[in-house]
Amino acid sequence: MDELGLIAQARDGDINAFNDLVLAYQDRVYGLAYRIMGEPASAADATQEAFISAFRKLNSYRGGQFKSWLYRIVTNACYDELRRRKRRPADSLEDLAPESADPPPQLVSQSESPEDHAQRMELSRAIEDCIRALSPEHRTLVVLRDVEDLDYQSIAAAIGLELGTVKSRLSRARARLRDCLGGLGELLPARYRL
Repeated sequence: MDELGLIAQARDGDINAFNDLVLAYQDRVYGLAYRIMGEPASAADATQEAFISAFRKLNSYRGGQFKSWLYRIVTNACYDELRRRKRRPADSLEDLAPESADPPPQLVSQSESPEDHAQRMELSRAIEDCIRALSPEHRTLVVLRDVEDLDYQSIAAAIGLELGTVKSRLSRARARLRDCLGGLGELLPARYRL
């Protein structure tokens, strides 16, 4: 994919070029939005808003990593939605419906026992819960660095903070995450137990 060529074409109004950019980044942008918002519907809305906003603001893109520029837009869209919710909290009908007793079906690796798979899934859910318990700002930093594997400079560009601020806040976020995970006890593999 010639990213710079697609960006130039999209700036000239080529919708197909912009759609190619959307296809290239939609999974990553949605993944970031999901981890910040914590629910699929809100993440999908934030992702859609981010791409609409990116298309409208494409002329403001001044080079650098397009991914970081796009992550900044989706992060801002998520933060805007979280602030809006604080002003006008609302319960969705899905939240009011009773939860199903059966978890969604998952493909199980044939190389692990059912017990190992169950433990891995439980640990995965616990880690997700600990990440969701972080503040939106800390959650964003953890996701960008430890899930999306962005370098510190790209994170600083994506969320508009100084490099030192990113490092110190990420350190605090990881400490909170470590405290939360430390309470899991037996769920953690033996090498991580305190």
